[in-house]
Amino acid sequence: MIKPIYLLILLFGSFLFPKETKEITNPFADITICHSYSDDMAQFVDSPGFASFHPSPIEITFEGKGEMTTYPTADGKTASAYLIKANGPSDKWLFVYQEWWGLNDHIKSKADEFYGDLEGKVNVIALDMYDGQVTANPQEAGKLMQGAQEDRLVAILKGAQSLAGTNAKIANVGWCFGGAWSLRSALITGQQNIGSVMYYGMPVRDVEQLKTLNSDVLGLFATEQYISEEIIKDFAAKMDEAGKKLTYKIFPAVHGFSNPSNPKYDAEASAEADEMAISYLREKFKV
Repeated sequence: MIKPIYLLILLFGSFLFPKETKEITNPFADITICHSYSDDMAQFVDSPGFASFHPSPIEITFEGKGEMTTYPTADGKTASAYLIKANGPSDKWLFVYQEWWGLNDHIKSKADEFYGDLEGKVNVIALDMYDGQVTANPQEAGKLMQGAQEDRLVAILKGAQSLAGTNAKIANVGWCFGGAWSLRSALITGQQNIGSVMYYGMPVRDVEQLKTLNSDVLGLFATEQYISEEIIKDFAAKMDEAGKKLTYKIFPAVHGFSNPSNPKYDAEASAEADEMAISYLREKFKV
């Protein structure tokens, strides 16, 4: 009788005494994905801990040099943007791309800074990629980023390109979500593109797409697990294969290190990265 008893214990033990498990709640499970994001930051939103990897930004005091403007888009809608016009006639344009929080005061203040660094000789426009939606909540930011429709994002970008005009020379800069869109903007704006600055954004790594770039790229990356050193080095290899120049640095700092409203802001690394970005853009715009 002993052996059958032990067999019964072994058979039903897992039901009577289950192993302790920890349930992970996914705050983004109810999101309808409107686009493929196999090669952008949205692929990481479902990863446990990714939202906490982005601490809520600190509120800042902001009085801008520019103003909000609207422009038509090809999908029959309108888009909005924060625009600081050059202090004289100029076909030079800097497209500024937001973090995953939306077009908040921090991004507007960075647009102002670049305007000053470029001596007011360049039109600077910070695109509102979320159509007015802004948050300081990491979970909500994840929903906004994953829920953004690809066609709409492209329409907003192309609408800004039309606003700039066919003679415009366009450079791009962005952070996080916007870092990825800085590179994508460089691809989409085609022959009008003259440069791209990526602050810790997920790069495009399709060689055939990269071959169409009309400029080199400056990458300012962080030491992190998501946009990892492996991904960055693969991007560098793909750029080389495409015959395009990439200058990059991986800073010993966390994702978001160049955002003064980030509780994990790194002033030293940010100063160096910003100087690299400004020097790059001044050379592109011949300022």
